[in-house]
Amino acid sequence: MSQPAILPPVTAPVPTAPWLSPVPLFFVLLWSTGFIVAKFGLPYAPPLTFLIVRCLGVLAVLLPIVLIWRAPWPRGQIMHVALAGLLLQAGYLGGVWAAIDLGMPAGLTALIVGMQPILTAAAAPLIGERVRRLQWLGLLLGLSGVALVVYAKLGVAGMSPVALALCLFALLCITTGTLYQRRFCPQFDLRTGTAIQFSATVLVLIPLAIWLEDLDPGFSRITWSSDFILALVWSVLALSIGAIFLLFTLIRRSQATEVTSLMYLTPPTTAIMAWLLFGESFSLLGLVGMVVAVTGVAFVVKKPRNPQ
Repeated sequence: MSQPAILPPVTAPVPTAPWLSPVPLFFVLLWSTGFIVAKFGLPYAPPLTFLIVRCLGVLAVLLPIVLIWRAPWPRGQIMHVALAGLLLQAGYLGGVWAAIDLGMPAGLTALIVGMQPILTAAAAPLIGERVRRLQWLGLLLGLSGVALVVYAKLGVAGMSPVALALCLFALLCITTGTLYQRRFCPQFDLRTGTAIQFSATVLVLIPLAIWLEDLDPGFSRITWSSDFILALVWSVLALSIGAIFLLFTLIRRSQATEVTSLMYLTPPTTAIMAWLLFGESFSLLGLVGMVVAVTGVAFVVKKPRNPQ
């Protein structure tokens, strides 16, 4: 069997400035609120409709900023940036939110999507990145830790073939999107690049929402409750702008394997948030899983003493 074609290496990761050290921590904290937002917002709007309103909110914030500060648009990369955005936004978020809306348990969803770092590491040679043995050990530890955290919450209720397929689709999209952006467009102005990605996402989601959710111009299927508005505002400002900006900063400054390994910290962090906000149960096994997951991520991001 012939070997897969190896793409030319991407530009080496940019050395991390001291002030950027907390970025991974802030990213994990913000990204982990995604399931919390879903729990608040999905009872009041269909998943694709919610994501469309979320994207429109992001554009309402970003476009005036782009125009006032005359932010530069990416040259020769617009299509690459847009495609990466479709994978990371429409594909990943649409798949996860639609699966949860169909009744897929959040813990099982987190475990399936949590396989992303393993897939990213397996495909890393295609973008010229090498995964060390210690990193492979860390990836396996991280996945084991995530499994322990969500074990108590696993269930088969709601695990329909369609919901499972949506989770796998979301996993494929976020893995491909991360690798694609790291390979073809790691460097672009965050303001204009994010605006391009959310514009492309809206254009794709609107026809789907009209077909699947009977979307109308008045968004009549949305119940504008205080919980929904809170979830929407947080989704726009903290997740779609804050967390995405941090993710793009990490992608341009770190290897893809290191960036995606941070996803292992999302389920444990989300479990803590759900315990604090909703009183959800928290087991000793979950605490052990957190320690294992954190240890795994530490192995992945640890720099070799004698890099080759």
